[in-house]
Amino acid sequence: MDHLKETRIDGETAYNGRFLKVERDRIRLPDGAVTTREFIRHPGAVVILPLLDDGRVLLERQFRYPNDRVFIEFPAGKIDPGEDHLACAKRELAEETGYTARDWQFVCTIHNAIAYSDEHLELFLARGLVAGQARLDEGEFLETFTVTVPELLDLVRRGEITDVKTIIGSFWLEKILAGSWAPAAV
Repeated sequence: MDHLKETRIDGETAYNGRFLKVERDRIRLPDGAVTTREFIRHPGAVVILPLLDDGRVLLERQFRYPNDRVFIEFPAGKIDPGEDHLACAKRELAEETGYTARDWQFVCTIHNAIAYSDEHLELFLARGLVAGQARLDEGEFLETFTVTVPELLDLVRRGEITDVKTIIGSFWLEKILAGSWAPAAV
């Protein structure tokens, strides 16, 4: 695969924010030509597929400023520097929904914006949920609700769920519950 590799020559940080960084690199293409690549550095995030004992799925509604609308999503959150991915998933589930889970399984890693970001999302299935009190971050506003898996898939089909991590998680959840795919124990 070396014949496809692009090689960094040098670069700079074009923007350094609290959360995201934009890098501008000069690179050498496989044919020897030189060009630039601009991309976002992202710390990564976790996504939780919370499955209640009755088979219902816990979801969130949250306003997302860049798209100026409320989205339906699985609980998710940014991985802090040096934070274990599973520890982050447990923290985010408790903070956003108040729930804790007795059983955790790793589902997969996805890269949701490969052309312009190094962001990766670590998906976890959470079962054996126990309700508690949410502890939202300052400035975070969301509401939770539950649906059945068929209702979840119908929300995707009708275009009411357009968030890629939630769509992918929904399809994984369908396969897991059908016994076709098995997540890994953690």
